[in-house]
Amino acid sequence: MTETATSSALFAHVAPSAEAERHFATRLAFETDVSDVAVALREEPGAFALVDTRSEASWQQGRVPGAVHLPTRRIAAESAATLPAGIPVVVYCWGPGCNGAQRAALEFARLGHPVKEMLGGFEYWVREGFAFETDEGRRVRPADPLTNVTAGRVLDGDPAAPGAIACAC
Repeated sequence: MTETATSSALFAHVAPSAEAERHFATRLAFETDVSDVAVALREEPGAFALVDTRSEASWQQGRVPGAVHLPTRRIAAESAATLPAGIPVVVYCWGPGCNGAQRAALEFARLGHPVKEMLGGFEYWVREGFAFETDEGRRVRPADPLTNVTAGRVLDGDPAAPGAIACAC
C-alpha cells in the first residue's frame, strides 16, 4: 500500500499505515465496547466474566445484568474465590472519565486473566439504551441519540435480544 502525502495540518505527523495497523490491533486486543459485550453476553454465556469494579453504592445504583461485583481494591484478595482461574474478564467502571476499569484490568492481568476494558463503562451501557439492574429491579432508559441510533429499541428489556439497538460498527 502506498502512503499518500498531504499538506493538511491534521496529517503533518501521522504514523505509517503498518504502525497504525499494529496500534489499532493492539487496542482491539485490550478494549471492547458495550454493544459487543451485550452480544457476547447473549451469544456466549459463561465464556467470560463481566466485572463491575465500582463501589458498593455505585453497584446498588445500577449495574449491567449478569455482572459480578468486585471493586478494584478487592480484586487481588478476592478474585480467586469469585472467578474461575484464567477465565477471560471484561471490566467496567463508571464511564470514559474514569480510569478505574484500567486499574482493575491491570490487577486481573497481574493475576493471569486475559482481560479487556469495556469502553464507556456503565454510563455508556445505559446511554446506549441497554437494560440495567438496580436493587429495585430492572430498568431501561431510552437510547441517547448522541451514542446510539434511537429508531431501534431494546426488546423486552433484554439488551442482547436479537434486533436490539446497536451501532452496527
